[in-house]
Amino acid sequence: MHRGPARVVIAHRGASGYLPEHTQEAKVLAHGMGADYLEQDIVLTGDDELLVLHDVELDRVTDVAQRHPGRARADGRYYARDFTLAEIRALAVTERLAEDGRTAVYPQRFPAHLGRFRLHTLADEIALLHGLNRARGSRTGLYIEIKRPAWHRAEGGDPGAAVLGCLAQCDVAAAQTPVYLQCYDSEELRRLRAIGAPWPLVQLLAPVPCKPGGWLGPDPLTAQGLRAMAEVAAVVAPWLGHVWHQGRDTGFTRLAQEAGLQVHPWTLRGDALPPGAHDFSHLLHCLWHEVGVDGMFTDFPDRAVAARDHPTR
Repeated sequence: MHRGPARVVIAHRGASGYLPEHTQEAKVLAHGMGADYLEQDIVLTGDDELLVLHDVELDRVTDVAQRHPGRARADGRYYARDFTLAEIRALAVTERLAEDGRTAVYPQRFPAHLGRFRLHTLADEIALLHGLNRARGSRTGLYIEIKRPAWHRAEGGDPGAAVLGCLAQCDVAAAQTPVYLQCYDSEELRRLRAIGAPWPLVQLLAPVPCKPGGWLGPDPLTAQGLRAMAEVAAVVAPWLGHVWHQGRDTGFTRLAQEAGLQVHPWTLRGDALPPGAHDFSHLLHCLWHEVGVDGMFTDFPDRAVAARDHPTR
């Protein structure tokens, strides 16, 4: 049973199990569902604006290919870095599509190509969050991921420094807004700390945790690696399979907590259960009340809040 600090529900790209990811509508819904944090993935536009978007490409969640044919790169993808914010704001956002560009990745969710959704900036989302927090008397926080920092620097941008600048300009400290900064790239986390990031840092771990652009250091699935990680990060956010595999606690959470790290695994989805989960309620109960995680990323924040606050046998 969990004995650590307050456990947090992180709305993964908003309430993305119900509305298209990273839209303001999905963030408003997640806020109303009681999520403790709203997640923001950040990429740079061609005019160096901070766009809330999971991929550096636009084509899996917008109609960019139809609106701007011929502007794809050699790999056939349409990159946010090749468009201005004004151009991106004009795109229609849809439920995430598969590689074929037509089929929804999660077909039982909000119908693809329905509605009038748009993309927005980090500053837009901070303003929305502050308004919601004031109106609802809450302290829901920001959980910001710096996407592919080395790639962005090769493209002439610096998303990490830009995020710190935006947080200062939006005065999140004065608003007492909780903030986490997350990244797969451990060198970027060290750099954020060196340039003065005052918020807790989160080391993301992929299914292959030491792949290029990820963690650099001792094996992060060992006590030694986790102790090294805790020298910079306050939280480790591992792929769910590192924490719970084939229906069993792997022991990773205990090791990480003993090293001084909180554990926030990703991503818990009711429509994409891992092997060993009888159903989503069973999975949530196991993670909260048996494994004892400190938080979780989920597309269904209402269900995660309910399972945390009202445990069942």
